Amino acid sequence: MNIPFVRYNNLGFITSSALILIACISLLFKGLNLGQEFTGGIALQLKYEQKAELPKIRSSLSKIENVDFKVNIFGSDNEVKITFQSDSELNITVDTVKNQLEEDNYLGEVVMEATIFPQIGEELRDKGGIAILVAMLVILVYIIFRFQIKFGYGAITALFHDVLIILGIFSVFGLDFDLSVLAAILAIVGYSLNDSIVVSDRIRENFLDENKKGSSEVLINDSLNQVFARTIITSFTTLLVLISLLVAGGEDLRNFSLALAIGVVIGSYSSIFIVVKVLLATNLSKKDMEKPKNEPEESYSLD
Repeated sequence: MNIPFVRYNNLGFITSSALILIACISLLFKGLNLGQEFTGGIALQLKYEQKAELPKIRSSLSKIENVDFKVNIFGSDNEVKITFQSDSELNITVDTVKNQLEEDNYLGEVVMEATIFPQIGEELRDKGGIAILVAMLVILVYIIFRFQIKFGYGAITALFHDVLIILGIFSVFGLDFDLSVLAAILAIVGYSLNDSIVVSDRIRENFLDENKKGSSEVLINDSLNQVFARTIITSFTTLLVLISLLVAGGEDLRNFSLALAIGVVIGSYSSIFIVVKVLLATNLSKKDMEKPKNEPEESYSLD
């Protein structure tokens, strides 16, 4: 296999730049469609003896003014989850919903009811953002000590690239951004890092191999071709699981599995094009791979 990755690196960089620009504009002017965990609101889970009639429930709840309800099947066909965002004074509560459904003679068994205040949602949002930033900082430190600082620049750039594009997609299409999506982003940070480490490790091995001749571009391109099959197989098998989860996982797992699926594709792409673009921009050379005298000679491959 001899795919000229380096030759098309600028095309990949232009594509990524355009996607990030769109993502930033959308996040700046449109923002994210934050889920109930972040904005606060009310959730009610009902169970019926037979299959729940969603149109009947929506018709009943539409009689309550100034509230936008979401009614979805939850688990089985006879279980329903109702969510909506109330105001800070909680003028509309779970009892409002139960009373309306009872009035229309369609109140099932109440399985769960919960109220989430906006202050709790803001705390979750802030802590989630801090968690992502701390993870990236720790990753940068690890890469610097494990490889070389130029690889650290590439890995962190790829992580910011992946996170921004995922956030941009959710912003552009108005998809719900809830705690499950935040968890998916943290998982993608780890997945993307793993791909970046595999690529970086192979590049370092080839740069340290005295039998390997050629320019930095040639050695980097050879390294990418060596790990490309591994990247495709890993991403493909992971996507099979995520697509199954997306199709059969139900409404509550839909955005979670979608974010993971997008992250797997973007993460594999960034480990090839973004990491390499940074390494080329920082003029990575064999001299950068020279080890200090006190460093062991062994080299370990993650591939």
